[in-house]
Amino acid sequence: MTGRITTVANLVTLSRLVLLLAVILLTHHATPVWHLVNVLLLIVAFVTDAVDGAIARSLNETSRFGALFDVATDRIVEIVLWILFVQIGLVSIWVVVVFVVRGTITDSIRAAQIAETGRTPFEALSSPLARWLVAGKFMRVFYAVVKAVTFCWLMLYYALVGLQPNLAVGLFGAMAMIGQVLVLVAVSLCVLRGLPVVVEFLQSDGSAEGRE
Repeated sequence: MTGRITTVANLVTLSRLVLLLAVILLTHHATPVWHLVNVLLLIVAFVTDAVDGAIARSLNETSRFGALFDVATDRIVEIVLWILFVQIGLVSIWVVVVFVVRGTITDSIRAAQIAETGRTPFEALSSPLARWLVAGKFMRVFYAVVKAVTFCWLMLYYALVGLQPNLAVGLFGAMAMIGQVLVLVAVSLCVLRGLPVVVEFLQSDGSAEGRE
């Protein structure tokens, strides 16, 4: 079963893309009350992201395809959601640019390291600080939770504004401010966790050129 694409874990991963499509359709084509449903759909999507790896390990379904599919799905869900919130006016376009540029650079570096050394991206990190920021379980979970909370909070704000446009301006203002703070924290963590990958790659590349 390990080499098969249609494993339980991969189907769970695929469900995130289905949920993402549902969120997009409901956001653009449904009444405001359905936007509250979007919050629940996002929560389910992020829960499946947390459990698909555990399912793969428990059922002995771990595979290279499964790992790559999971990472690719994470990237798709993340970028598409940022774009969605840009479209509905809750996030600035520069946020999307940061995530796309950071993801492209770090993924390219990791792919090159895997091809050259055969080591996983986390194994390629040398300094303790880099391993803690990028590969440490606490930071990986914390970063995932921050993004999940940010997306759910923004969708909740969007739903409430659509349902009760005349609700207290102060409440909406506070919710909007909290949402922007969450966005800034997510962006900061994105950059902070990407820097060690770039710095260590440049250092190793410079060392290799020096030896030549």
